[in-house]
Formats: sequence, C-alpha cells, structure tokens
Amino acid sequence: MDVPGHGSIAGRIDFVLREIRRAAERSGRRIEAIRLVAATKGVSPERIAEAIAAGIRHAGENRLQEALPKIQVLQGQPIKWHFIGQLQRRKVRSVVGSFGLIHSVDSLELAQEIDLRARMAHLRQPVLLEVNIGGESSKAGFQPEELDEVVPLIGALSYIKVEGLMAIPPPVEDPEQARPYFRHLRELARHVSELGYPQVTMDELSMGMSDDYQVAVEEGATMVRIGTAIFGPRHV
Repeated sequence: MDVPGHGSIAGRIDFVLREIRRAAERSGRRIEAIRLVAATKGVSPERIAEAIAAGIRHAGENRLQEALPKIQVLQGQPIKWHFIGQLQRRKVRSVVGSFGLIHSVDSLELAQEIDLRARMAHLRQPVLLEVNIGGESSKAGFQPEELDEVVPLIGALSYIKVEGLMAIPPPVEDPEQARPYFRHLRELARHVSELGYPQVTMDELSMGMSDDYQVAVEEGATMVRIGTAIFGPRHV
C-alpha cells in the first residue's frame, strides 16, 4: 500500500488520525471512542519512541520475545501495551500483567490459563475474544456460533475481564468487501451484550488494519491496529 504522510512517522500518524476522524464523522461517532493502536512488530524502540512523541498512546505487539525487551527499554513512557498476536499457552505467564489488554483469546483453554496466571499474579487481566469472522481454516479464533456456549464459561472465570471482541477479516482487494465482516462482528458483540453475562462487557471492538481501518471505524471499531500506514513496510 502507499504510505502517506511525507515519509515521517509523525506525518503518517497525523494522516491516519485525520482519516479516522473523517470516518467517525461519516458514521456519526465520537472520535474519542476510537483508539489508534500502533502495531509495532519489527519496529525498533527508537521508532516507537518517535511515535509516542507524536501522540501514540497504545502499541500492539505480536511476538512476546520481541515485545518484552521493548517494554523494558520504553519503561516510563506514556504507552499502554496490547498483545495482538496469537498467544501460546506456555507463554501466558510472561504476557499476563505485562500487557494492558490481550486481544487474541481464541480458546477456552487459553482463557483458563490466563485466569490461572492472573490469579497467581494477584490481578485481573482484561482480554478480548478473537472471532474467526470469515470461517477460515488458516486462522485462529472462535467460530461465531460458539460464542453463546463459550462466553458464559469464560465470563465465570474470576481473574479475567472480557471487554469485547477482535477479528481479522479474510484478505480482500477492496476495503468495502471487508464491511460485512466488520458489521457481523459488531452484531455479535451486541448479541453477547444483550445476554447479560457477569464479568463480560462488549465495549471494545478491535478490528481494522492499515488497508481497511476507515471502513472498520464506520462499522463500530473502538480500536484499529495500524502498522504499515504508520511505520511503512517491514520485512519481518
């Protein structure tokens, strides 16, 4: 994709924020309800610090072994860390407490492991449930029809707080082709919310990336995960 913004990280962030604002206005939403999560896989701490200086307050990492050194180097910076990649159960202990939000809970077993580790750490871990919104065999996540069964089980865990849903639609050539998937996720969140499970809210919808974030915002995203449009192409 073409990366606008005169080549600087600050310029690109400004461009993305303006596009988010326009999308919010088109759909009658408040810009304050939408957070820009900078996807920082393959991005050095120095460049992340540049993004923070330009106003970024949320950063998303996919790989624990890459993320932890960055978190250490940038300790004290005004940034909230999100874990947005696929999470293996054996790495849960290091993720719990290091990340303000885990976007990618894709099984009951993973949720139970997070609950165990959060209990041991004496905290309550905010999470999102990942939904395989396109039914793709290559992607993780709950099938939409599984949510009615699994949400009350995860909601009953004492040391997890379910705050919403996350999804990555199938690849499309035109961002408009992603709209039905984003709309479906929003409708699923509304359905789950209406069921009134304890310790479960559907306040957050993490959806939309560099190629389709404007459409995601129009369809209700509260968090968009943007990497290339901020940092340019990365070969990782």
